Amino acid sequence: MELRSVEELMDLLYACRGAFDAPGLRSGRVDLHQHALRTAALLRRSRPADKELQVAGLVHAIGLLLRPGERAAHADCAADAVRSLLGERVAGLVRGHAPATGLADDDLLRLRQAVEEALIAGFDGGVLEDWRTVLELLAARNSRLGAVD
Repeated sequence: MELRSVEELMDLLYACRGAFDAPGLRSGRVDLHQHALRTAALLRRSRPADKELQVAGLVHAIGLLLRPGERAAHADCAADAVRSLLGERVAGLVRGHAPATGLADDDLLRLRQAVEEALIAGFDGGVLEDWRTVLELLAARNSRLGAVD
């Protein structure tokens, strides 16, 4: 599935409410909506200027909703879904966030740390609507860049 608008992405992110994933015995069941918001919030704190990294944290788990039961392919699925809307960098970060990919540059390490920290963090990650403007800006910038190619 390829997401074609910020509205489609927002709908999918809202659909993560009440969707649970059980990544392992260590962390138990995780609400994907809260996990996405916490991951993005952690990245906003540590890298306030890097909107693409923050958004990668926000959307990293949507593959679990797009292809339930295919945990091993969730990163690829999510990356493919957001590439045309949010760009290559966001898609690359999302694809690489799963440790099995073996990629380890600084941004991926920070994303992975935030994903792990958000699994156990008990803080309020805010509300999804607060991310709409950032998503719209990235989508608009990506659309302009795509038109130049």
